[in-house]
Amino acid sequence: MRAAGKNARVPFGTARFSKLRNVRYLWEDAFDVEFEDGLCILEPHATIRKANRISPKAKFDHLEIEDWCQAGFSVHYDNRQVAEVSWAFIRELPARK
Repeated sequence: MRAAGKNARVPFGTARFSKLRNVRYLWEDAFDVEFEDGLCILEPHATIRKANRISPKAKFDHLEIEDWCQAGFSVHYDNRQVAEVSWAFIRELPARK
């Protein structure tokens, strides 16, 4: 399933905007991100932690989808750290070589 998420991404800079429909935290330590155009991507929690410099000891508390334009979400941790994730981070990550 992990490979399917990576293959679904488009080359950097060519994705078209689509609002977030739903985001779920899975206990497998990943986020299931669903867009309005039907695309679903499984994003590892470690990637989001690394990009936002979140402490490894921080534990997931809750998440919020941005209300106004649904272009991202915030992950809140028990130590008051917050990771902000935009739709572009999920959909437009450059492909690994």
